[in-house]
Amino acid sequence: MRIVVFNWQDRLHPQAGGAETHLHEIFSRMVRMGHDVTLVSCRFPGASDSEIIDGMKVIRIGSRNTYNFAAARWWLGTGAKQSFDLVVDDINKIPLMLPLLSRVPVMGLIHHLFGKSIYHEAGPVAGSYVRIAELCIPSVYRHTPLVVVSESTRAECIAAGLPAGNIRVIHNGIDPSVFPMAVSGKAVHPTIVYFGRLKRYKSVDHVIDAFRIVRRSIPEARLEIIGRGDDEPRLKSHVKHLGLDDCVVFHGFADEKTKIRLLSAAHVAVNPSRKEGWGITNIESNACGTPVVSADSPGLRDSISNGVSGLLYPYGNIADLAQQMVRVLSDSELRTRLSHGAIEWARSFSWDESARSMEQTCAEVVSGSFGS
Repeated sequence: MRIVVFNWQDRLHPQAGGAETHLHEIFSRMVRMGHDVTLVSCRFPGASDSEIIDGMKVIRIGSRNTYNFAAARWWLGTGAKQSFDLVVDDINKIPLMLPLLSRVPVMGLIHHLFGKSIYHEAGPVAGSYVRIAELCIPSVYRHTPLVVVSESTRAECIAAGLPAGNIRVIHNGIDPSVFPMAVSGKAVHPTIVYFGRLKRYKSVDHVIDAFRIVRRSIPEARLEIIGRGDDEPRLKSHVKHLGLDDCVVFHGFADEKTKIRLLSAAHVAVNPSRKEGWGITNIESNACGTPVVSADSPGLRDSISNGVSGLLYPYGNIADLAQQMVRVLSDSELRTRLSHGAIEWARSFSWDESARSMEQTCAEVVSGSFGS
């Protein structure tokens, strides 16, 4: 198959996150299966207009603020003439509305819908822009085959008015060969780790507030924060205001080796986000033998086996979050059981299997047999 994928960012973009990891892990494998894949994404400073990444031809057009308009122009002016078999419309914040523009079969890919939660990340003007665009999805994509990454997102799409029969769940995965897939030696001090982008809607400040409570019971506890994002200055200021500078470390970006070392050394990982499509960082922490205390939020609850790979707490309940962290840090029997359960849970997710499912789904869309 000749496939063109539209996504706002590619894996090398400075603001790339889980959606870009998902795209590259799956579609690079499809290239190795023998398919031709082109990714159309936005430009960023220092990037070339085209290059080969993971076997995919990457074409960069427009900017992050104008990509949706540039994508439509590129398709109508260039892409539609290139004999693609399938268009993959990666719907992320602002839908590209490609079913309205393409005579080639279109498959939508949705990680999650923001809904009203966008206002916690963006201001009223930008938030309203995203919100209004998302409200168009049910009408524009009603007859479009859709792949979602979790049961939570599937339920969200159905609630928004999209037909259940058009939606298929293909989970995110990991590459087991990259991770220890074992419980290794832990840090000397009781250590909590957060790994992910530092965005306001991810509620990393909840971890910091809960950590202050944890320190009352476990004064030697440490908090490691891995990742970068535009909420970092506010979070660092918050840590300083609470007097936690000596026990909270901001690592910024971590390469794969450093990430695995920090995740493996931690006694517990925490994911406090308001909403996700899927908690890929939860599975990666589990693959390092570290259980996760996670908010019971859409997407995150799908990536946790509660009581097996980690523990869920009600989103926004700082006291309960702190209590669950204290439980894992102070109860060695519970921590050992969850750590080994985390490894077994992580084994059930594989990018290879996700890519095979995606290949089959793409073939069904191209042949017209999807959902039949």
